[in-house]
Amino acid sequence: MKAEKVKEIAAKLLKVGKNKIWIDPEEAESVKEAITKDDVRELIKNGIIKKRKENEQSRGRARKIEKQKKKGRRKGHGSRRGTAKARTDRKADWINKVRAQRALLKELREKHPDKVKKLGYSKLYRMIKGGFFRSKAQLERFVMGAE
Repeated sequence: MKAEKVKEIAAKLLKVGKNKIWIDPEEAESVKEAITKDDVRELIKNGIIKKRKENEQSRGRARKIEKQKKKGRRKGHGSRRGTAKARTDRKADWINKVRAQRALLKELREKHPDKVKKLGYSKLYRMIKGGFFRSKAQLERFVMGAE
């Protein structure tokens, strides 16, 4: 059988296009002797006919960009898509802020129990939850009596 026809049969068996089939040029005679589909299967099993590797997308450039992003590059105005609010997870920000303020409140209760008691720990706790304080510094100023 002609090599082209063998290629066609092999392509169907391996479920790829004809161009993805490789035939060992040194074994051209045994390929020509193949008559049936089973003969072609045998050639595939013996490694005389192989499926060529798929062209994969290179990740080299992607890795390079990832490396740059880790360093904090590619964050300028031209790279931004979306508003500042869309680009930050505001819930995560809120959680971090509240956790920091609550930790500070506990610390203040231990260091200055009289000042915290005067204002009420649970009241301050609820104020933190309600977003009354913008930062730890503001909370501290409030408790220490500057505000």
